[in-house]
Amino acid sequence: MFDIYYTVWYNVAGEKMNTDEKIMEKALEAFALNGYENIGVQEICDISGITKPTLYHYFGSKNGLLTHIMATYSKRLIQDISVASEYHGDLPLTINKTVKTYFSFAHHHRAFYRLLLNLYFAPPQSQFSIIAHHYMKEQYLILEKLFFLASQDHGNMKRRETRYAITLLGFINSYIGMWMNEEVDLNDDLIFSASHQFMHGIYS
Repeated sequence: MFDIYYTVWYNVAGEKMNTDEKIMEKALEAFALNGYENIGVQEICDISGITKPTLYHYFGSKNGLLTHIMATYSKRLIQDISVASEYHGDLPLTINKTVKTYFSFAHHHRAFYRLLLNLYFAPPQSQFSIIAHHYMKEQYLILEKLFFLASQDHGNMKRRETRYAITLLGFINSYIGMWMNEEVDLNDDLIFSASHQFMHGIYS
């Protein structure tokens, strides 16, 4: 029989965490700091306080654990930016809200965002890179929709929607990368200046 623990854990908000959530959190921290390929199943079990059968029961394998982590956190990010990027005629405001949402998500889920970027820039043939590219593409499509709708009000933007989406996400990720390296703070001043700088590039 599987040796499954039912220890009660709590997250930073003081909310109870299930065993699978605890495993995901501990594994995510390890993957983000040390790289997915450098962390073994036994190490995940040790830092999570579980046995291998417990991990296999919930996720099937180490790859299954990574896939579950990517799906869970990416779904949250995509939901957040889908709401923030809804266009209602005010493009500067929408860009500001979108940048703020990305910065806020990265701030609250730093380990995941670092892992996402690490996997995205992994060798193209890597299965981990493929996973990251899938979720990045979902983000591009959301931002592309924003610029497509905005182009109905701003004729000079037509047929440039994809380019703007790629540029905005790259712009955002550059700042988040700098923040992770402690070069900038993801504060309101940076949100305003980054949004303004991007908008200036569109209108110029």
